Amino acid sequence: MQPAWAAGSASTQTEVPVGDWPGYGRTLDELHFSPLALIDVNSVARLGLAWSMDLPVGNPVSAPIAVDGILYTSTGYSVVRAIDATNGRLLWTFDPAAAEAAGEKLRMNWGSRGVAWWNGKIYVATADGRLIALNAKTGRPVWSVLTVGKDDGRTVTGAPRIYDGKVVIGHGGADTSPIRGYVTAYDANDGRQLWRFHTVPGNPADGFESDAMEMASKTWRGEWWKHGGGGTAWNSFAYDPDLKTIYIGTGNGSPWNHRIRSEGKGDNLFLCSVVALDAETGKYKWHYQFNPGETWDYNAAMDIHLATLSIAGKPRKVLIEAPKNGFVYVIDRVTGAFISADPIARVTWASGIDPVSGRPIENPEARYDNGSSFELWPSPHGAHTWLPSAYDPAAGLVYIPVMDASYSFSDKGIDSRRWRHPAHIEWAAGVNVARAGGAGSYLLAWDPVKRREAWKVPTPALWNGGVLATGGSLVFQGQSAGKFVAYAAATGKPLWSFDAHVPVLAPPITFTAKGRQYVTVLAGTGGTAGISADDLAMPVDYRTQPRRILTFALGGRARITPPARPAPVVVDAAFLRDMPAMQRGGALFGKRCFSCHGLPGKSGGTAPDLARSEVPPDRDVFEAVVRDGGLAGNGMPRFAELSDAELADIRQFIRAMTDQAAARPGATMP
Repeated sequence: MQPAWAAGSASTQTEVPVGDWPGYGRTLDELHFSPLALIDVNSVARLGLAWSMDLPVGNPVSAPIAVDGILYTSTGYSVVRAIDATNGRLLWTFDPAAAEAAGEKLRMNWGSRGVAWWNGKIYVATADGRLIALNAKTGRPVWSVLTVGKDDGRTVTGAPRIYDGKVVIGHGGADTSPIRGYVTAYDANDGRQLWRFHTVPGNPADGFESDAMEMASKTWRGEWWKHGGGGTAWNSFAYDPDLKTIYIGTGNGSPWNHRIRSEGKGDNLFLCSVVALDAETGKYKWHYQFNPGETWDYNAAMDIHLATLSIAGKPRKVLIEAPKNGFVYVIDRVTGAFISADPIARVTWASGIDPVSGRPIENPEARYDNGSSFELWPSPHGAHTWLPSAYDPAAGLVYIPVMDASYSFSDKGIDSRRWRHPAHIEWAAGVNVARAGGAGSYLLAWDPVKRREAWKVPTPALWNGGVLATGGSLVFQGQSAGKFVAYAAATGKPLWSFDAHVPVLAPPITFTAKGRQYVTVLAGTGGTAGISADDLAMPVDYRTQPRRILTFALGGRARITPPARPAPVVVDAAFLRDMPAMQRGGALFGKRCFSCHGLPGKSGGTAPDLARSEVPPDRDVFEAVVRDGGLAGNGMPRFAELSDAELADIRQFIRAMTDQAAARPGATMP
């Protein structure tokens, strides 16, 4: 017998069949929880691989969905596949040719994080900003709408969310372009725009779109609109059908540096906030801001879980979120009132959160004034990044994949009054950042009522995977060491694991097909900014790593083959070191190339390891790929603005780093 809360009595779970997983967090309360219990603490030892599917090159760090025994995935640049969930048979494929359409937007886009199902349609968003509805049976497009400006720097990676016949989508791009964020709702049947909510105000001379934007403008200073502002809602949404309220998590400022963006003054609403909107009209209801005057990339686009908790002995409708900044928050979702916040990782930017005002008690040194340097814990990757946490309403615990590292922040040498965004899409934070300390991670089970840790399990290296909780009292999570693990939800005891031979970072799901419970997760790396080989627990080569859909069931006996060994480092015997050129090239590489490629010899698998590439040693081939866009269809963006001298400097930097990589033991072994 299923417990009462499986049908929605104790949470906001809407009418989703128990055996389906039709959206990113399964239900619109975004719990990443399934009540299914055929696989439980007693039977999980018999879990085995039922089938797998190898995927082509491209981002595999994406959340699948499952409806009526059909599994749907979106990998690479929003390539959608429908698969028979019982045997892995491919039913159809849809390729929106997003890489070819994206142009410069490819520079900070790694593909799709997921899809959604509603009323016989599959919904997917693309790097160039389209929202597309597909016929779920055939994969043929039903409608398509461009949700952003064609050349405005906005790009989409997030999964659409669907409620009451509306499909909601945001966008990203604030780290690289002078943009202001917004969220848009469309009619799920025909793609008509229904409403749009901007997350930061624009130029007052143009008028304000709403009273909320006029209110928010009073928290900004200077000519902020020339910098865009940021606040992009690129990932997290949740919906309460009883309150008819949609909750959105907003991103960091554009640029990061508060002194550039807003003269160092004002809270800058609605950056790094959760904002509650009327779901029918998109009108503002309330907000809570995690980081007033944000200046560290501490965005709040992490998962929002809706739950009913006993607070001071009374049931209370709340939302739970662990944003990047190192705290886990409980907020009243009816009023937006602050309830509690507690640290879940090492935090140096604040000593705590004021229990009355709900505002952080900041460390003044954290704002890196007057060219000073500050070691910031957590790093801009966050104590919790976009990879999902999960909440189990039966156990009353939230399970958070925590990252523990620091970066140094300084704006030495940056003139905040004269700083301007570059003319092209490139990294533009307005602050100098560098890796400092730490590289650990753990899976944390947190009790939001008792406000304490229930258990904690260390995980290898910095990056760890998204989380799934189930009615079988299990928690599933992948690791960067290549393991996919099931833990006892109550204690954190590992009960089962599978060796995928590559990092497993994507969020898992569980569902039923023909009466059998399955667990599916995608394996392989890619799909996020700045993953370095140093941040993973095993070496990964973009070209040779397998990217796979792994589906498990009780009694499964399928097998997978280990990956091929990484290609050898390409040694350029004609290389002559030029230190000034290498330094100039390093600066260019950091703004344009590092986010995807990492350092040569230290790529984390999002893009090819340039130390193992035949392209950099050949000037003509390098120019054809980098400046002429010869591999744009593969996801390599075109950098047409680079001069011959700049290309030569970047090549010098790559070849110098390759020289260092070649000196490592075993680097040139085939």
